[in-house]
Amino acid sequence: MNHPLDPHPARGARQLGPSDLHLWLLPAPASPRDAPVGELDEDERRRAAAYRRHADRQMYVAAHVGLRRVLSVYTGVAPRRLVIGREWCEECGERHGRPVLVDLPGAPEFSLSHSHGLALVAVARTRVGVDVQALPSPATVDACLPLLHPAERQEITRVPDERRPTAFARLWSRKEAYLKGLGTGLARAADLDYLGEGAESWRPAGWTVRNIPLCDGHVGAAALAGAGDRRAALHPVPADWLHARDAVDRILAVEPGLRTVLRAHDPSSVRPHDLIDTRNRKERAQAS
Repeated sequence: MNHPLDPHPARGARQLGPSDLHLWLLPAPASPRDAPVGELDEDERRRAAAYRRHADRQMYVAAHVGLRRVLSVYTGVAPRRLVIGREWCEECGERHGRPVLVDLPGAPEFSLSHSHGLALVAVARTRVGVDVQALPSPATVDACLPLLHPAERQEITRVPDERRPTAFARLWSRKEAYLKGLGTGLARAADLDYLGEGAESWRPAGWTVRNIPLCDGHVGAAALAGAGDRRAALHPVPADWLHARDAVDRILAVEPGLRTVLRAHDPSSVRPHDLIDTRNRKERAQAS
């Protein structure tokens, strides 16, 4: 692979408020040149080398190089000097779960997802998970339905056939974003948590999980811990910046292509649902 590039560290730090969610859209490399794998750590290089298909390996490297450059604009630390580890577990005394920036007080929380030529990075001041999904085939939807919560399965099967792949992808992206925010990923069974659209009062307490508008062919979602609305800003990063030596400075100057508000969940917003008890907790306790 090419000799690693060394983008200049950010001269300043991008500001991130407590209710802000910054999203960075990273496309697949536009150049046939190898992505700058030298900016990655040993573990990231090992994972990249494990991909058999060149395009998959390139996408992995591009996504993780992009992640490091994005985090550089918030920390002022050069991408290759950032230490990305796993969340510290007080129970077992080891690091596992969500990826975090190590030994960098005040560093933001982040999450990365990539799928079929597109990567998405989320940066926030609270626990965050993000997921991007390419639209699946009808056969994939049918194969994955048994993995869902019973109420989610019911919702998806009620959607007309022509709209079912999009409905499933939106649901699955919400589910994966939430599980990434928890730090478990799919090690936690996908049918344990309800992330459907029929009864928000049954969604996981203490989290806001919403879909994000993306490009045609992909859907995305973000999950954030805590209450209140979130101000989301989506920043598109040109593919050719992967090979730019001043990429970090360029990213620092990127303006959002889209601004939106991710509304906090409304527990009173429910529709009749055969498999979900939509009464509030007090009503359910009185009936039991």
